[in-house]
Amino acid sequence: MTRTIPGAAAFDGRRVGVLGLGMSGRASLEALRQHTGAVLSAWDAKPEARSAYSELEGIADPDPTCLMDALLGWNPDLVIIAPAFRQTGPEWAALRSAGIEVWSEIELAWHMRAANDGAFAPWLCITGTNGKTTTVTMTESILKAAGLRGRAIGNVGTPAVTAVSDLSDDAPAAFALELSSFQLAATYSMEPTASICLNFADDHLEWHGSREEYRKAKARIYHHAHVACLYPVGDANVQSMVDDADVVHGARAIGLSMGVPSVGQIGFVHDAVADRAFTANRHVHAEVLFDLADIEHLAPEGNLPVHIAKDALAAAGLTRAIGVDPAAVREGLRSFSGGHHRIETVAVVDGVRYIDDSKATNAHAAEASVRAIDGAVWIVGGLAKGARFVDLVAKVKDHLRAVVVIGTDQEPWREALDGVGVPVHYVDTDAQAPMNDAVAAAYAFARSGDTVILAPACASMDQFVSYADRGDKFAAAANELGGGHADS
Repeated sequence: MTRTIPGAAAFDGRRVGVLGLGMSGRASLEALRQHTGAVLSAWDAKPEARSAYSELEGIADPDPTCLMDALLGWNPDLVIIAPAFRQTGPEWAALRSAGIEVWSEIELAWHMRAANDGAFAPWLCITGTNGKTTTVTMTESILKAAGLRGRAIGNVGTPAVTAVSDLSDDAPAAFALELSSFQLAATYSMEPTASICLNFADDHLEWHGSREEYRKAKARIYHHAHVACLYPVGDANVQSMVDDADVVHGARAIGLSMGVPSVGQIGFVHDAVADRAFTANRHVHAEVLFDLADIEHLAPEGNLPVHIAKDALAAAGLTRAIGVDPAAVREGLRSFSGGHHRIETVAVVDGVRYIDDSKATNAHAAEASVRAIDGAVWIVGGLAKGARFVDLVAKVKDHLRAVVVIGTDQEPWREALDGVGVPVHYVDTDAQAPMNDAVAAAYAFARSGDTVILAPACASMDQFVSYADRGDKFAAAANELGGGHADS
């Protein structure tokens, strides 16, 4: 068995600049250093980020106000750009104007794939406004159950370029990639074996500049697909992406249905998921992949949210596209434990359950979680990213006991919650410990049998380091509760 990186030689002598030295930037530099003969440079406005790469060309003390002038003066052939740089920002504009290729770390990873005796591990690619992380980790669990040493990479876990360039004997034999619109916007060559856009709703418009640019980035998930383009039946936005995709000859559109599947679909027959897409004799026969009982351990308070069932359906479909046996699908879902900060019960206090769904950073995700609960004391707020929440509140108001609003961007919530008919508490935007204050307010509102859920529908970086930090602080505050409830 010989593992090689066939694409590595194409970088020899090329001048490659890495712009932004976060996790993906550092991983890109290390992979290029280790496996290629590229001429490298690293670019970041923060001196502490550059310090580890002091030996590289052009890195010495660039003035942050003219970082791009310095980078362009280095005359790169190619720039690997971090997702922190907006598509509408001056960095993209300057690189395009100069005619320089702009790649994401995912595009680099595609060129840096290791081959095992000439064969590449398949890529199963996932995007969407909501549900990506649950689906990609479910897919990983199924791949492991199938004996493929599968790994979830991309926007979760190990950087893609690090994982796919692994030359060790125990390297993964299949990859599940969570891909954000930020990554897809500069990804061009990727040829997934199978891919899916789980759903599509307005998000990150300030990064892309328009809804059409956001949609275009998401739609890249289907381009050059080899075996299957999976899509949720009835979602016209996503189905149009599949219809427009330039795929490899022979790739099929596979519908995922919440009802009884037609030929070429996977869907539900009572409480079982049946495959009429990849099974033999699919015109007259369906093969059972799993039952709802296999994922009921993922249900908060015993009520399985619809989106969890949809995510399991997507993971099953992706793995079936590479021939995974139904028994491995079932076993992978049974052994899947979910992840931190996604509908995770972190405490039960005085008969009240506290659920951390800090990963619900947009309205679509928050709606799905709150609608699965009756008697919800809902903690919301953060960076709204230009979103409005009137429609969201209208959809979930019948499930609410009360609402607590955190974050520095509270005006959209004041608009949405005006007249909602339940108590609302706004945490001071200058609070030193906003999550402690929010949990204390939620505790006062909640009654035995209720659920306090952190499903913010907003980004976290106004008051927290990340969504994970926000969720950790919620869990800590919930576990430190004391005192009595207010009458409400």
